[in-house]
Amino acid sequence: MKSAHWLGGLLSWLRWVLGAVLLLQLAWLLRIGWMHVSMPSSTALQRSEAWRLWREGQLKDWSHQPLAHGLLPNTLRRAVVASEDSQFFEHHGVDWSAMQAAWAHNQTGTARVHGGSTITQQLAKNLFLSGERQLLRKAQELVLTGMLELVLSKQQILDIYLNQVEWGEGVFGAQAAAQRYFRQHAWTLNANQAARLAVMLPSPKRFETHPNSRYLRQRGGVIQQRMQSVDVPRKQP
Repeated sequence: MKSAHWLGGLLSWLRWVLGAVLLLQLAWLLRIGWMHVSMPSSTALQRSEAWRLWREGQLKDWSHQPLAHGLLPNTLRRAVVASEDSQFFEHHGVDWSAMQAAWAHNQTGTARVHGGSTITQQLAKNLFLSGERQLLRKAQELVLTGMLELVLSKQQILDIYLNQVEWGEGVFGAQAAAQRYFRQHAWTLNANQAARLAVMLPSPKRFETHPNSRYLRQRGGVIQQRMQSVDVPRKQP
C-alpha cells in the first residue's frame, strides 16, 4: 500500500510539473506571437544586466533605443548575417553543421570556445533564458528557436535581434551602438562601420574598450567583403 501511495504521489507531481512546463511554453509562444505587432520592450538578458548595473550604481550608463523596421539599414543586416550566421536565410533556426563544427573545435581544448549558435538561437536565449550553459537550458533554447521560426518571418527575427542584442556594457540595439561608437544614427551607418559593429557581437564587452583595434579593422574588412554575397529579402515583415 505504501509503495502504491508513493507511486501515485510521484505521478501526481510529474503531471503537475508537466502541466507547468506546458503552460510556460504556451506563455512564451503567445509572447512571440505578440511580436508580430509590437517590438519587445526588453529581454531577459537586458533585465539581468539592468539589475546588475543598478546594484553597482552604473545604471546611468544604460542605452537602449529600438528602431522601426524602416530605420534599420540593410548594410547592418548584411554585415551581421555575414559575420554571425551566413546561412541565416537558408536554415530553419538551427545550423546543425555549424553546431557540429563548434563542438568538434571545443573538444580540442583551445582557449577560444565556439558556440555555433544561429541568430535565431541567440535571440531565443537573449529574449527568455539565462546565459548558463546547461543541457536543459539548451533544450529549451531549441524549442524557443523553433517557435520563433514558426511564428515570425526571417526579417522580423533579424530586426528584433538587431534592436535587442548587447553591443557593450549597458549598450543594447543598433541605435545605441551606432551612437556609442560612431556618434551617429544607425540608419546612416556605412558598410565599413556596420562591419565593425558586426565583428564586435561575439564579445562586445571585450571589444568596446578597443573600438579602433587592429583586429576590428582587419576583421571588419573581411566581413565587408562577405557582405556583398548576402542577399537580404526585400519583403517587409
